[in-house]
Amino acid sequence: MSGDEFRGYEPIQPRPGVSTKRTLERIGAAAVAIGAAALKFGLIFGKFFSFFISAAAYSFWFHSWTFGVGLAVLILVHELGHVLEARRQGLQVSWPMFIPFLGAYVTLNRSALTPYKNGLVSLAGPLVGSLGAAAVWAYGSAHGSEQLVVLANLGFVLNAFNLLPIGFLDGGHTLTAIRETWRMPVIRFEGNVPVQALAPDRTRALALAGLYVVIAGGIVLAMLATRPNGML
Repeated sequence: MSGDEFRGYEPIQPRPGVSTKRTLERIGAAAVAIGAAALKFGLIFGKFFSFFISAAAYSFWFHSWTFGVGLAVLILVHELGHVLEARRQGLQVSWPMFIPFLGAYVTLNRSALTPYKNGLVSLAGPLVGSLGAAAVWAYGSAHGSEQLVVLANLGFVLNAFNLLPIGFLDGGHTLTAIRETWRMPVIRFEGNVPVQALAPDRTRALALAGLYVVIAGGIVLAMLATRPNGML
């Protein structure tokens, strides 16, 4: 091809504004991705940081950083009971968020739960939390630490309070689960399609009620046994 054939050739130029638009789109997509990541890690850090805020608040209130941190840990153990049971059931559940002097909470989609499974998640917190308090009690008794025994007592008190049959507490959720399990029919599915309504499985309602009574009774006995005034 001779040089004359290139004399009228001009390279193709992008249309005005096209490259700028693409650049802005890329910058926007990157900003959204960075913002989403920052929000996700910010929430995680915030929940993690809330534990230390609560521990500091309890330490200031009780004039003891060891007691304050210990109380925050016992609350964490209680919430982890909910987390473990929810994850055992294959549910997505959040990390505990602490609120000083009000405790902590986890979030999960309870609407996807059957009443029976909801009751198990609700009872898992006080059960695991009280096992944590019992471990503190055993260690404190073995080492003659009155402070640890008092901490264990407070742990039992908080778990017993959570089992009161009041709507927003674990006991309230459990009572609702027992009532709904008792009266609601069992739905049989085929290929994720409901095909038949069967009689309520009241044995599960009785099982939940039995668990509630046993867990609550054990916590109350442990609470009374660790009273500062002495054993039962």
